[in-house]
Amino acid sequence: MESCIINTPLGFAKLEGDEHGLSSLTVLNNDIAVSDIIPEILEDGVRQLEEYFNGERTDFSLKLNPQGTDFQKRVWNALLAIPYGKTTSYLQLSKDLGDVKAIRAVANANGKNPLWIIVPCHRVIGSDGSLTGYAGGLNRKQWLLEHESPYKQQSLF
Repeated sequence: MESCIINTPLGFAKLEGDEHGLSSLTVLNNDIAVSDIIPEILEDGVRQLEEYFNGERTDFSLKLNPQGTDFQKRVWNALLAIPYGKTTSYLQLSKDLGDVKAIRAVANANGKNPLWIIVPCHRVIGSDGSLTGYAGGLNRKQWLLEHESPYKQQSLF
């Protein structure tokens, strides 16, 4: 398993993967040295993340290999279907997966998403539109949603 530390507008993040795909992108809550060398197998992931943060990319075309239960993987696959700039609720996600009663399990799987940003768990909000639960912190979730907002105001200057 290869790994590297990158700097993002939201702080440092650790990217991990191997020949089977990216397995983890996690936000780090402390300052740490950025990797001097990016392993070749992670270069495309780092480049696509830079493009995302620069506003040049709205989706990712990366080979993914997150580790989780079959149910978690179903939820994470459903998250990949949420378009850039859009949100859905935990309730709607449960309905989309065919079991409205699974809302807590869906929320739990969402919270265990190992591929921060790439699998867009930040696009899931409360049914009332509130920002709820985000492993990276609600301030980061807010930032990501604003970054992706199709209604961002353009500067006049």
